[in-house]
Amino acid sequence: MRAGAIHYFAYPITPQTEVAEYLARRMPEVGGVFLQAESEVAASNMIFGAASAGVRVFTTSSSPGISLMSEAMSYIAAAELPAVFVNIVRNGPGLGGILPSQGDYFQATRGGGHGDYRLLVLAPSSVQETVEHVMLAFDLADKYRNPVMVLGDGLIGQMMEPVDFSSVPTPHPPDKSSWATTGCKSRKPYLIKTLFLDPQQSEEHNRKLAAKYDEMRKHEVRFEKYNIDNDCKVVIVAFGTAARVCKTAVDELKRNGLRVGLFRPISLFPFPYEPLHEISETGTVHALLVVEMNTGQMIDDVRLAVADRKPIAFYGRQGGMVPSPEEVLGEIHQLI
Repeated sequence: MRAGAIHYFAYPITPQTEVAEYLARRMPEVGGVFLQAESEVAASNMIFGAASAGVRVFTTSSSPGISLMSEAMSYIAAAELPAVFVNIVRNGPGLGGILPSQGDYFQATRGGGHGDYRLLVLAPSSVQETVEHVMLAFDLADKYRNPVMVLGDGLIGQMMEPVDFSSVPTPHPPDKSSWATTGCKSRKPYLIKTLFLDPQQSEEHNRKLAAKYDEMRKHEVRFEKYNIDNDCKVVIVAFGTAARVCKTAVDELKRNGLRVGLFRPISLFPFPYEPLHEISETGTVHALLVVEMNTGQMIDDVRLAVADRKPIAFYGRQGGMVPSPEEVLGEIHQLI
């Protein structure tokens, strides 16, 4: 609502149902629209329609629900419409369980739907950052006319932390009158479509979208370096909740005189390949440890960044299990 988004279509699924529960009460108080659809498929196509009309629109869901929305995401990306999807990830595959996971990394960063399209993906590691990323997501969606995903997990979705709204800038929605389907009085009709039967037109459209994704790669790379200096021996790479755990481990290692740092990708697409490559090239870095709450999905991007120049180890927990700082410490000691 602070971002000017008062249109919300969703279907309840644990562990993010509290968002819908809150908005069901709050949206009518601000003149907004809350609609619980009959399914995630229906909700995502309602978002398609609302985005076509030029309003700021969003949804929240969790893993299997996002899978059902993936077809509409492809349509929304092809139609070049801004929309925000928040995925509070639960463990899978299949129905899995309701506990936290990072198993949707592939789905988010490689495009869960059909065709050549990409989502811009932000991965918060705190409640404060989640608020900031949601606000940012609307601006980025409007800037690129593309869906943006905020990828959290069941732990972030259920925890309580203080939030300082004074540090969060108020977004300013841009003028969408040049393309939104707001009625064609006194102007020519606008046509929003995703169907290109002519192969040459379809190729041109795909290339146009690809150029936009290249612009994202140039301008929207976000990351955090924690305790990384010229004497780092091992670099941990982790995002979201796993990165919070790893920070605790890094602090403990520092107290014991061991030089270990953390590299945290914040934008999962575009992935911060170049910054991580530069860190891995540092002479003192002997190895990298990727820590995830899955069986090893981000490790593919880490390998692309490092280009096999340094050994890469992996430690992951699955099924809703969250790695502990002690487990990470054990892995670091083995590497050292």
